[in-house]
Amino acid sequence: MSKINRRTFIALSVAGAGVALGTSCAIGQNSKQTSKSPIAGSSLHQSRDGLLELDLEASSGAVDLGGQQAYLLSYNGQIPAPRLEAKPRDTVRIHFTNNLSQPTNLHYHGLHIPVTGNADNVFLSIEPGERIDYEFMIPQDHPAGTFWYHPHRHGLVAEQLFGGLAGLFIVRGELDEIPEIQAAKEEFLVLQDFALNENGRMLSSNHTSAMTGREGQLITINGQLNPTLSLPANGLLRWRILNASPSRFYRLSLENHPFYLIATDGGALAEPVEISELLLTPGQRVEVLVRGDRNPGQYSLRNLPYNRGGMGMMGRGMMGGRGMMGGRGMMGRDDNTPTVLATLNYDKAVEPVPLPTKLLSIPTLPEPQQVRRFQLNHGMAPGMGMVFLINGQPYKSDRIDTQVQLNTVEDWEIVNTGMMDHPFHIHANPFQVISRNGKSEPYPAWTDTVLVPRGETVRIRIPFRDFAGKTVYHCHILDHEDLGMMGNLDIQV
Repeated sequence: MSKINRRTFIALSVAGAGVALGTSCAIGQNSKQTSKSPIAGSSLHQSRDGLLELDLEASSGAVDLGGQQAYLLSYNGQIPAPRLEAKPRDTVRIHFTNNLSQPTNLHYHGLHIPVTGNADNVFLSIEPGERIDYEFMIPQDHPAGTFWYHPHRHGLVAEQLFGGLAGLFIVRGELDEIPEIQAAKEEFLVLQDFALNENGRMLSSNHTSAMTGREGQLITINGQLNPTLSLPANGLLRWRILNASPSRFYRLSLENHPFYLIATDGGALAEPVEISELLLTPGQRVEVLVRGDRNPGQYSLRNLPYNRGGMGMMGRGMMGGRGMMGGRGMMGRDDNTPTVLATLNYDKAVEPVPLPTKLLSIPTLPEPQQVRRFQLNHGMAPGMGMVFLINGQPYKSDRIDTQVQLNTVEDWEIVNTGMMDHPFHIHANPFQVISRNGKSEPYPAWTDTVLVPRGETVRIRIPFRDFAGKTVYHCHILDHEDLGMMGNLDIQV
């Protein structure tokens, strides 16, 4: 089993890895109110006889959030959305209805499925009141893992995700069959933040908050505030964690307990990696094991400070010394204050469960046929104001930015010359991180979203397999994507 120190792991950002919109919330701060009951989950839809089929409706209205009423966007009236589970070779059929007041669509984040037709096609625009049937097959060789679904209608992505539209999509497979993993208690943690007024209604964003990436002061796990989690004494707890926030980074630490990382965005590692902290950027997922080997009691799951940078014009010292965001400091929050997200209690003792020593093999990718360079920055565009750029250009829907060939391997060097950290995501095509600032990664992993900190260069290696067509790559601070930090990718046969 590998062990990574704190500084190294934060730099890796898990996968080889805004501004607060209001100060008044109907439900209050995480530190003041708690959900005392065991953590709840959304409804579960599992495949049967090779088919996962369900009705899914996007709508706005009242939902239960932390035990009180809030007015949000949701799938099937749930925060988070229903959890979907399938296996390789299953057919997925989703009868989707848009009852929002805006156009929308669905993106199946991390799934390696077709990017055309009614599969993972982000260029579909489903108008208010319209219905569409999504259908695709999970490939036979698809890895087991923690994936998710959310809207991806360009220009509205951040707003709709911030409203609550996000759900887990689990693919079951080899990782789940390892005896020690099977013996662990499994829980799913969906991290979301919200900005609500005193009546529980969503606060609207503005251009300034969008530039930094919107963040809400209300942080929930599975729609609850500071829920109570449980860990069997002597046993193992398996957490599958999703960052479903549009901008917020989560730097997680569990009091007196290390994490044992077993999977990143794209599936299992070769062996568990012991770490003290997890840094999850928007869109990223991890799977970790926690050992019940401490004294029974209560332990806090904390979100530690992380400074992801900011626009110079938005910091302290402008607008009479208090800043454009009311003097709360860069990114509209106090970067020095940890937040308790959940409380972990020890449960009754079970027979001791050991950690697995080996997981699944990760193949070494061949040398690339092509090397490309992508620069992330921001600037001014005529008629658009401040925008976010890839290689000096804001997104245009009718332009092909990058053309690749199916069944080839490429290296992409992603250089961040801006003032903020940017998580970089490629649709439908997982990759491996090769190096950061010229230094190799300490262990191989599959991912689909990688943090590129300001001033740094990350090199990734991508095999383009199976599915041709047009898709996208972009910053997963979704306001930045909506404001131009996205490119069109054409995968040709």
